[in-house]
Amino acid sequence: MTATHLPAISRSQFPADFRWGCSTSSYQIEGAAFEDGRGESIWDRFCATPGHIRDGSSGAVACDHYHRWPEDLDLAQSLGVNAYRFSIAWPRILPSGRSAINQKGLDFYSRLVDGMLERGLQPWATLYHWDLPQALQDQGGWASRETVDAFVEYTDVVTRSLGDRVKHWITHNEPWCTAFLGNHGGGHAPGLNSYKTALQVCHHLLLSHGMALPVIRRNVPEAQAGITLSLHPIVAATDSPADVAAALRHDGMRNRWFLDPLFGRGYPADVLPLLGADAPDMHHSDLALIATPCDFLGVNYYFPERVGDAAGDGQDHGPIATTVVSAPDVERTAFGWEVAPQGMVSLLQRVQRDYAPAQIYLTENGSTYDDVVSPDGSIDDPQRRSYLARHLLAARQAVEAGVPLKGYFAWSLLDNFEWAEGYLRRFGLTYVDYATQQRRLKASGVWYREFLHR
Repeated sequence: MTATHLPAISRSQFPADFRWGCSTSSYQIEGAAFEDGRGESIWDRFCATPGHIRDGSSGAVACDHYHRWPEDLDLAQSLGVNAYRFSIAWPRILPSGRSAINQKGLDFYSRLVDGMLERGLQPWATLYHWDLPQALQDQGGWASRETVDAFVEYTDVVTRSLGDRVKHWITHNEPWCTAFLGNHGGGHAPGLNSYKTALQVCHHLLLSHGMALPVIRRNVPEAQAGITLSLHPIVAATDSPADVAAALRHDGMRNRWFLDPLFGRGYPADVLPLLGADAPDMHHSDLALIATPCDFLGVNYYFPERVGDAAGDGQDHGPIATTVVSAPDVERTAFGWEVAPQGMVSLLQRVQRDYAPAQIYLTENGSTYDDVVSPDGSIDDPQRRSYLARHLLAARQAVEAGVPLKGYFAWSLLDNFEWAEGYLRRFGLTYVDYATQQRRLKASGVWYREFLHR
């Protein structure tokens, strides 16, 4: 489907109470990394090590949102969204991870939340979007059970400060990425390469989520609290028995490793025995704590995965022994991710069928393309416009199929620091000129605005 032949879709085709938003995260947009008492994060340390970031950059300045937030919130309001998902930088609140509160950090988020409410934007706060205080990493990071206690303390501080105005809370964003990209693959902070550590990190992230929920509910009257997972529809690369079995194992680690314990089933019984000595250490009460009921499940959807069996190929794929196979002749973003809107429908239906969450929100969905600024200053991005329109159509189809989908947050409001890719990838509905910090709404942003006003 070309961008000039977009599906006929409008906001009016969704339920009247459907929540429309855009998402951002602290380290990717805020900048001001060394201002007003903010402590060092694992991403500050990771970026300072040569070779970690493709363009040698960091989030030290990023979009300078810390100083330009009124302009950015005006931009969000102009789109017509009624919700704004942001994350809070833990080291800006507790620079050493625990105990000593940085009031200037709390004051910044208080001003930010007030700015959202003044513009009719419902605040959706994510407590952890990957920027762990480096001081806690120096003591073992998420592999240490003490970091779980530190997260609960941090949650208490933030929700007591902002809970009179913020009613929607996400504990963690994409724990799979925190664990496996940061502690096994080494491509994200803190840059470790241990499968056992990654699995222990998984467990402690989930445990900290379960332990934080009662704190949120104690401090925030009428709180809606949940967690956001990066989930993927998994298909076998071929119909061979080996690949079919591999796809099941891969789904067990990619999706069910998080969904099963969150919904009271413990870790997947078909996966846990495969892990051997790498399996996480846990206390007898941990699984019950992890299964503390959520008010909603956040889903970040980007692409499906095709999986083949990797046993016996001579490479270390971990105990699950699977490999992701690139499908030929499919549409892809500039990141190389497959564009598959129907995969979103099948994924959401599967989550509803197997786990029956009371509410689901698409907390991220977006695409990166090689944007070009025209001589007149406009940015025509037809591929992203098409991507957005087709995924919104898929969201509508999911709602019509009975999925309790209650909202959609586009990733992202702004181009930003894209982790290990630095500033080489642009996901924004708004183009950011990093040299001048000028913001320009792309054609896709204009389309989203028009959609929200139809």
